[in-house]
Amino acid sequence: MGGVIGKGNSPKKAWVPETKLEAKMVEAMQRRASGGSKMKSFNSVILKFPKIDESFRKCKSIFEQFDDNSNNVIDKEELRHCFNKLEISFSEEEINDLFEACDINDDLGIKFNEFIVLLCLVHLLKDDPAAQLAKAKMGMPDLETTFETLVDAFVFLDKNKDGHVSRSEMIDAINETACGERSSGQIAMKRFEEMDWDKNGMVNFKEFLFAFTRWVGIDEMDDEDNDEAGEEV
Repeated sequence: MGGVIGKGNSPKKAWVPETKLEAKMVEAMQRRASGGSKMKSFNSVILKFPKIDESFRKCKSIFEQFDDNSNNVIDKEELRHCFNKLEISFSEEEINDLFEACDINDDLGIKFNEFIVLLCLVHLLKDDPAAQLAKAKMGMPDLETTFETLVDAFVFLDKNKDGHVSRSEMIDAINETACGERSSGQIAMKRFEEMDWDKNGMVNFKEFLFAFTRWVGIDEMDDEDNDEAGEEV
């Protein structure tokens, strides 16, 4: 993740991205944030969990389309084939960056929960007409609403529209919902720690997405599929 440089409560911070992909991701989120969020509270995000979970699980058929050897992971060559088939224009460097960004276990394979995050990042980064056609080929139009909900939820949390969510922004979002309940600060801190897995005090959209897949139970689904695959061997 990128670093944040600043002193005290200074509103100006110099953010240094670690990859071109991260820079593009933050820039794309800042553009989305300029239009504001339809979300009114963190509760409105939580209420959408069941529909988001259902939509995520529909991604399984898309995942299986591109898992050529049916080993429950998509390797870099399969991902490259996926983009080529869909005619989504990514450079080799961008494909490598996407793969490395989503392969959080560094096991050279994209698992189902990681694939969902990858699809959502593609949705965020590619909104040109060619990409829209590619999404239609893949059956992604039905997922557009879900991905837009996730973008909107992140924009709601990102109060200062800098493309990241800070600890204080998370606390503010929870407090708006909880109306001063004593436990709200603890809830906010727990949720933030679940998102900020590199512990740099700032959450980007990718970290937010991985936390979301855990919150709606996609990790457990992934583990069940792996167990079933192991039993078949």
